[in-house]
Amino acid sequence: MSNSVDFRVWADLRTRSSMSLSGKRILLGVTGGIAAYKAPDLVRRLRDAGADVRVVLTAGAQAFVTPLTFQAVSHQPVHTDLLDPDAEAGMGHIELARWADRVVIAPATADTMARIAHGLADDLLTTLCLATEAPITLCPAMNHVMWRAAATRANADLLQSRGITMLGPADGPLAEGESGPGRMMEPRDIVDALSSPSVLANRTILITAGPTREPIDAVRFIANRSSGRMGFAIAAAAAMAGARVTLIAGPSALSTPAGVTRVDVQTALEMHSATLSRAEAADIFVAAAAVADYRVAEPATGKVRKTDAPPSLQLTPNPDIVRDVAAMPDAPFTLGFAAETDDLIHHAHGKLNAKGLDMIAANQVGDGLGFEVDDNQLEVIWNGGGATLGPMPKRQLATALIELLGEHWHAAR
Repeated sequence: MSNSVDFRVWADLRTRSSMSLSGKRILLGVTGGIAAYKAPDLVRRLRDAGADVRVVLTAGAQAFVTPLTFQAVSHQPVHTDLLDPDAEAGMGHIELARWADRVVIAPATADTMARIAHGLADDLLTTLCLATEAPITLCPAMNHVMWRAAATRANADLLQSRGITMLGPADGPLAEGESGPGRMMEPRDIVDALSSPSVLANRTILITAGPTREPIDAVRFIANRSSGRMGFAIAAAAAMAGARVTLIAGPSALSTPAGVTRVDVQTALEMHSATLSRAEAADIFVAAAAVADYRVAEPATGKVRKTDAPPSLQLTPNPDIVRDVAAMPDAPFTLGFAAETDDLIHHAHGKLNAKGLDMIAANQVGDGLGFEVDDNQLEVIWNGGGATLGPMPKRQLATALIELLGEHWHAAR
């Protein structure tokens, strides 16, 4: 490792996360969806992280979980009515709104999102949302068709444009027996997200992940061993930090992270086109994909038959996606990746400078390192400094990388 680079080792993330919620005043709004049954566990986890939690239940939420349950887990009175004579004698809803360091609504139904988006204030929770100056976080939960509906998507975009953070929804089995995006994020993940730095909230992050496949014929292709796990973990961590995330994914069986918009591609040319068409609108670009350097110049349209003589393949270079993004006139803050088998720091520095990147994350591959493993280590380098992240599970590593990326993006603005 070069002595000219000031490397720092990032330690226990769980300890740092729990400290960030310590003493924070969280106003939790619970609305009328089946996912309301998860909210008591969320209260418990927030308290375990050191937060002071007060709960507001809508009328619909009380059909699923009783106020007594929340009183027991929060150790505080539960608020249900806007026109409660006892509370409103002292303008209780205004006091609650001023008390909160953050308002979290989990689950947030489609109806609740629509009412907040359009400024309605006809119950205690929506009135609090208008009366508070604290940041607001929504954790959507609904049927996948409702989530994909044009009205819901427009409301989500409107809310985010006003600085409201969206966490989720997750993709998976739903209460009605169907599957798709609409699950409320798990309480553990919500707490992790609330503990994450908020500098990236509502920022647009574009991420590439996975391998590319370069066809030889209609059956065969050239590819690499990338699983996409690191890129998908980075997308999940960015979404949990409140960013608007688009993930351009090469062939992968991995599930789409909660709150992430996914664009599937196959080849390097497809990834190049999908990336360049979206990069101008991005604040940050993370090039985590393992893109093939070469493609077959003229792939066969059918299957090439086996013969005694092996076929000869004419290869041509693929475009360099990260270099092309970094060279844009108004380029986003760009983080590249370098997978190396030797001389890691030297090669990473060379790519950082040659491609005009803001940062580069380098990892050793080969002999059981890097590909198709759960743990990883990154050497993150920028002009004048660097940091060693890990070794640790890729999920934790991605969170550390997003935190570091957010700091440097914010400093570069």
